[in-house]
Amino acid sequence: MGDAQQFQVVVIGAGAAGMMCAIQAARRGRAVLLLDHAVKLAEKIRISGGGRCNFTNLHAQAENYISSNPHFCRSALARYTPQHFITWLKQAGLGYHEKKLGQLFCDEGSGAIIALLKNECDATGVNWMMPCAVQDVQHQHVSHAEDTACFTLTTDRGILHTQSLVIASGGLSIPKIGATPFGYRIAQQFGVPITKLKPGLVPLSFHPDEWQAYAELAGISVDAVVSYADQSFRENLLFTHRGLSGPAILQISSYWQPGQPLHINLLPDHDLMQLFAQQRGNRQLLSNFMAQYLPRRFVEIKFPDNKPLNQYTEKEMAALAAQLHDWQITPSGTLGYAKAEVTCGGVDTHALSSKTMQVHAVPGLYFIGEVVDVTGQLGGYNFQWAWASGYAAGQYC
Repeated sequence: MGDAQQFQVVVIGAGAAGMMCAIQAARRGRAVLLLDHAVKLAEKIRISGGGRCNFTNLHAQAENYISSNPHFCRSALARYTPQHFITWLKQAGLGYHEKKLGQLFCDEGSGAIIALLKNECDATGVNWMMPCAVQDVQHQHVSHAEDTACFTLTTDRGILHTQSLVIASGGLSIPKIGATPFGYRIAQQFGVPITKLKPGLVPLSFHPDEWQAYAELAGISVDAVVSYADQSFRENLLFTHRGLSGPAILQISSYWQPGQPLHINLLPDHDLMQLFAQQRGNRQLLSNFMAQYLPRRFVEIKFPDNKPLNQYTEKEMAALAAQLHDWQITPSGTLGYAKAEVTCGGVDTHALSSKTMQVHAVPGLYFIGEVVDVTGQLGGYNFQWAWASGYAAGQYC
């Protein structure tokens, strides 16, 4: 194994947050090591946005994040904004475009974003160890003398000593590309609380008996407003064999609590009672009339009696309208971490400094990125949290 290697900063996790932090620390002249257990660099960046990398959102602010401590993310987001990252892209000669709702995508794809980060790590002198598995972390309680090593890491590539240890190991989402609970284990080892974890930005499933008829609609998408509690999102909703997906469902999934119904308005641009009022004498079948607004098969499944419009009573019309403007449906669960884009919950932010991301009770220990209890909505917000939290820790670690 050889002699122990000495660094001023070790960052565990070479994803978006970890690389950003390593770059910032190295720019300050710190001796930085970036390590990751994966063989391939930044797979989560690579697959993001279907490989196009939705790298930020122009509208990113605290209100776009879920946390048990909702104001925690304000400080970091204010110090490293979407504009900062855009400026860096432009300087590197990379193009980008806005798709919708402030979502920015890299013209050259996710590989260009990974290369940007990797090249800057190399240019600033960051040291790399990949793949490298960390087996044990120990902490020495020492004085705050400038060059005193506080942490000893036992790895499959030898013993490492470091003053500052930054955990950027991500959450539990998408285990097939290497997600592990490593970061949560380190937090627990050092007495840092973890809030309740659950899959976020994830498709929802329904009991097969309840969903059997709708399963044949798999692949059909409709514009809808999906609501839960005080949250509403208007985007596409996608029928699947097992339940519902699409942007509106992924958004609401992070807020949804098991056993509770969702409220879905399938006709957000229309007042169905007004439409019906104009069709009083119409002999057209309900499904034929509604086919101009919704998939015909959906209407036939939802309203199997499917009579001519002129045969519905006012009361029946009102019931139809209520069903389509406020379809209440209770998921049986989610498709889990395998299909989740993020992990909701994480390292309790009450234990961290919002300025530095350092653990109050353990000087030199930092947590950044997805492992922290700050979860963005769909649309580039989680990348912005990675950049902002990595930048914040990188100024101080």
